[in-house]
Amino acid sequence: MSIPHDNMKKIIFSVLMLWVAVSVSGQSQAYTEKKNAKLAVKSPFEKIWDGELPAEVVYKDDEIIAFVPLRRQTPVHYLIVPKKRITTINEMTDDDALVVGRMFIVARDLAKKYGISETGYRLSVNTNEDAGQSVFHLHLHLLGGMKTGPMVDQTYRDTNPRKEKD
Repeated sequence: MSIPHDNMKKIIFSVLMLWVAVSVSGQSQAYTEKKNAKLAVKSPFEKIWDGELPAEVVYKDDEIIAFVPLRRQTPVHYLIVPKKRITTINEMTDDDALVVGRMFIVARDLAKKYGISETGYRLSVNTNEDAGQSVFHLHLHLLGGMKTGPMVDQTYRDTNPRKEKD
C-alpha cells in the first residue's frame, strides 16, 4: 500500500507542525507530565483553604488566604493565594486582575504588620519550569526580614549590552 504524494506531504507537514508546537512550548516532557498530574487534583492551597491541610494562616478573607509556607526562605515569608485557582500568570484572564491586584494589597499590609515595610521586602511569582513553579495555583511570595540579594544568581552575561546615549 502506498500513500499518495499529496497525502504524504500533509502527513509530514502535520508531524512537523506537532513537533514545532511541542518544541516551542519549552517545557520538558517530565515537567509537563508532572504539571498535568498536579492539575488533575486539588491544589495544596485549595486543601489549605478547605481545612484539609494544616497551615499557619496569617490572613484570610472571601478571596485571598495568606500563610507561612512549609519551607521558609527568609525570616518573614508568606504565600498569598487567591481562592480561585489560576494555574499560572499565563492563564490569568482580564477578569482576574482585581483579585491579583488585591494579592499585592494584602502583601503590602502584611509587610507593614510584620515590620518589613520600611526595611524592604521582595514579592515574587514563579511561572512554569524555568522559574521553578511547583504548585500550579497562582501564589505571591512575600519575602523579607533580611537582605535578600539578587533575584537570580547573576551568572548571565548580556553579550549585547545597551549603550547609554549622551
